[in-house]
Amino acid sequence: MKTIYILWLRQIKRYLRSKSRIVGSLGQPLLFLLALGYGLGSVFQAAGQGNYFQFLGPGIIGMSIIFTAIFSGIELIWDRQFGFLKETLVAPVSRINIMIGRTLGGATVATFQGIIVLLLATAFGFRPYNWALVPAAILVMLLVGLLFTALGTGIASLLEDMQGFQLIMNFLVMPLFFLSGALFPLSGLPAALATVTKFDPLTYGIDAFRGLLVNTAHFSLSVDIGILAAITVVFLGISTYLFSKIQL
Repeated sequence: MKTIYILWLRQIKRYLRSKSRIVGSLGQPLLFLLALGYGLGSVFQAAGQGNYFQFLGPGIIGMSIIFTAIFSGIELIWDRQFGFLKETLVAPVSRINIMIGRTLGGATVATFQGIIVLLLATAFGFRPYNWALVPAAILVMLLVGLLFTALGTGIASLLEDMQGFQLIMNFLVMPLFFLSGALFPLSGLPAALATVTKFDPLTYGIDAFRGLLVNTAHFSLSVDIGILAAITVVFLGISTYLFSKIQL
């Protein structure tokens, strides 16, 4: 447990020390939120779908979390290149504990990013329909963060250079985001696209955010949480196995 805590705390300190990283990671979510939220608001409303800014807010929160969580895998490659990972792995502690500590740290950082985006969205006009459900939404943020941090760590365990990781992540992250229903309603989609969205784990995270924050979920909250939890367990298991096979 001490190892898990130390690695978790190290991830948090890294995040808090990097002010430029915090500010820089908010640029793209804010651009999407403001440009699309206000730019397409009249079109969305004319189509009878209501307030697009309210609809878009949970999707952009999910966007912030998935980008931060998956790209935390770069830190694993960075630690490998500069020797810190070797020092950690030769210590008399379980690799499982090391994996858990890093994953919890990355998920916590991703959750912080989600909370910051939520606060900024409220400053621009987004309003949760029930503030009492915001803590539950934060817990879902942590679950989504765990899922995608595990995915990023698993992929980083197979790679040794940051360029390769960035190429793979860009190829993976953008489809996950755009096919999750973050920018459009899930109802009324063509059958093929609707099927694809159901295989996207981020779909269930964003749907849970919408259910808790704006009360417009496509699936039930129990379905969203159940699927997210199941996929998280699977990804954690796979990533732990891949991490345990890293060669010094």
